[in-house]
Amino acid sequence: MPNYNDLRPEADFRERDYALVFPGMTLVEKRRCIEGLLRLKMGLGSLVPPRRTEANLLIASWNIVRFGASKQRLPESYYYLAEIIAAFDLVAVQEVRTSLRELELVMRILGSDWRYMVNDVTGGPAGNHERSAYIYNTRRVELSGLAAEIALWKEMRGPGALIEQIQRAPFVTGFRAGWKDFAMVNLHLQPGDGRRDVELRMEEVRLLLAALDHKAREVWTENLVLVGDMNLYFDADIPTVAAIEAAGFRENDGAKGIPTNVGGTEAYDRMFFREGEYFSFETAEGREIGGVFDLFGFVFRDEDWPVYRAEMAADHGTPARAAAIPHDDALAESYYRNPWRKNQISDHLPVWVELRSDDSAKFLSGNLGALGS
Repeated sequence: MPNYNDLRPEADFRERDYALVFPGMTLVEKRRCIEGLLRLKMGLGSLVPPRRTEANLLIASWNIVRFGASKQRLPESYYYLAEIIAAFDLVAVQEVRTSLRELELVMRILGSDWRYMVNDVTGGPAGNHERSAYIYNTRRVELSGLAAEIALWKEMRGPGALIEQIQRAPFVTGFRAGWKDFAMVNLHLQPGDGRRDVELRMEEVRLLLAALDHKAREVWTENLVLVGDMNLYFDADIPTVAAIEAAGFRENDGAKGIPTNVGGTEAYDRMFFREGEYFSFETAEGREIGGVFDLFGFVFRDEDWPVYRAEMAADHGTPARAAAIPHDDALAESYYRNPWRKNQISDHLPVWVELRSDDSAKFLSGNLGALGS
């Protein structure tokens, strides 16, 4: 459970000096944040399964836009980010920038049970000063000891390769939950739906799969998960998805085909699993459990734009428009929907799945059968 010390009434501080993340929050901001958190809790509670001790594992992937470089996020936005992350056990995050300031703020709200791991920033213009991160609940997940960036080698690329390296280095990390080991590969692939972009993205995937096949056979686990902002388009990237599936990976039925951009047009963010005998999705009524959490149904809702007039006017980059926001409803609502509220949280929605983490009965039954009567 996140820490909510910033949201306490003043009377609480007369008896104890609580550590604050945002000591300057006003009474109005606190009330608004609490109301948003209550709606968010209701939404997460109804759409995301609860944790079941040693029985399940909740994994998510989320591109948090400009995470580390934002100058617009309000204190309440960090509480919403933390609340959503806290609903899961392990979250792969993309678009973490050079600065870890915003990540550290979220970690302070999440509390002492949570840790993170980041890779280095990818240099050069193609890398966009980005890195990837994993945020995980130490009471549910631990590191297995594997952590590496995936580099392509010359012999594997071959003479006809379109790229030398994947432009934003894939970040692979091993985890252990109960007695299950698995490795996650955090990806942020070539963006764009132009012909050249699609070709480059296909080449990134082709070479990544070749590298994974080689590495997994050498030292890694066979339980692999590809996650991240893969920038896959429903129509343009059918061959790329087919290549991933041909390599033995597949998507969760509950999350497959659901758009992950706020506009609701594409499923850029994906999770592909290579399942094993004891590494599989949880199911309910014959359907695998997973989905995409549409947070804007609960915080920064469509109808909430009048509440944020002052904040929008204060951080708008164009003075004339900033001056107009307090009395121009059409301008204020348009700016609120795009890009202001996206900059508060993200222009992507988190995709998530539930894994079965306790297959002990299946394991024991199999052993009993093998032992004979």
